[in-house]
Amino acid sequence: MGPIAMIVDEVRRHNRDGILEIKEAHERGTPIIGTYCGYMPWEIIDAAGAIAVSLCAKSEEAIPAAEEHLPRNLCPLVKSSYGHALRGTCPYFHFCDLIVAETTCDGKKKMYELMDRIKPVHLVQIPQRPDRPEDFALMKSEFNRVRQRLEDLTGRAITDEALGTSMALRNRERRSLRILWELSRRKNPPLTGCEIQEITDYIQFRFDKEKAIAWLEATTEALSQATPERDLSARPRILVTGCPIGGVMKTLEVLEETGALVVCFENCSGQKESLRPVEEGVDVMDALAEKYLAIGCSVMSPNPHRMEGLKRLIGEYDVDGVVEIVLTACHTYAVEGYSVRELVHSLGKSYLSIETDYSSGDREQLATRMGAFVEMF
Repeated sequence: MGPIAMIVDEVRRHNRDGILEIKEAHERGTPIIGTYCGYMPWEIIDAAGAIAVSLCAKSEEAIPAAEEHLPRNLCPLVKSSYGHALRGTCPYFHFCDLIVAETTCDGKKKMYELMDRIKPVHLVQIPQRPDRPEDFALMKSEFNRVRQRLEDLTGRAITDEALGTSMALRNRERRSLRILWELSRRKNPPLTGCEIQEITDYIQFRFDKEKAIAWLEATTEALSQATPERDLSARPRILVTGCPIGGVMKTLEVLEETGALVVCFENCSGQKESLRPVEEGVDVMDALAEKYLAIGCSVMSPNPHRMEGLKRLIGEYDVDGVVEIVLTACHTYAVEGYSVRELVHSLGKSYLSIETDYSSGDREQLATRMGAFVEMF
């Protein structure tokens, strides 16, 4: 086994270690804060001496339980998240002291009303006009409410100094992830898109961030220096955009099984949140509000930052085509797909939109559509 394969194997063997980390932190009395969205300010949670853990569910097993309370024609991410909370089958949710949730989509914000019966939920009102001063003021106000709620929970003042330290740490993590992702700019990168996503997920669930960043930096350097163990250079280079893909890794697997190479992810678990760091050396709450309001999620209207980010990434990663993954009943991404397609075509690139859910029943259909798309190149 070569050094690259050994790194991937290590990640796969330890990809559930985060559960033990959270359990041990809970037993030490460290507050655990659950989140469901990239709009949640990790920096405030960290500055409170708490640990932030992402709770977006990634499997279909809990969906039947959720459908006892929720409509069937609802986004699978929303149903799976609620179903696991309802059944008690998410170990991370089990150890949470508080859920910091957000009003990104109607399905999620109404689901949180039911989740509040299971665990206490603090709901953040996310404004949806990224370049309006009044929306900036609202975002800052909402983040100050999060700050106060966490101070009340932990009994610890969240100082500007602690926030500044946390912002610098989180920016280091963002930079380290970008350097890892940028390995895919190479004509023959060391990792496939699926493998890059596995490492990204692994880092998300390592909660000692100093150790996680050190590991990531050393791993990226090893990957950078290693001789490629297979030739990926002839594959069409694909950027994946759209909804969170944690529950639909099948789409990446099928896409690469058909002969493509995913070189960039413009979504919640990829570069969308990391395109812009938090500005350091200025008012900390201003900096947090500005950074998070600039995330180009499809709930924003208008949404110039997503289009700017897509254009930049398509160029930087020498992309041949774009595949947009839309979860069933995700109306904002489904509608915005028209604008994404226009942008991609204006750049002379090919575009494919895939609608799917968490089940495996459409895998063959996905293979047919993606295979035909890949054969175009």
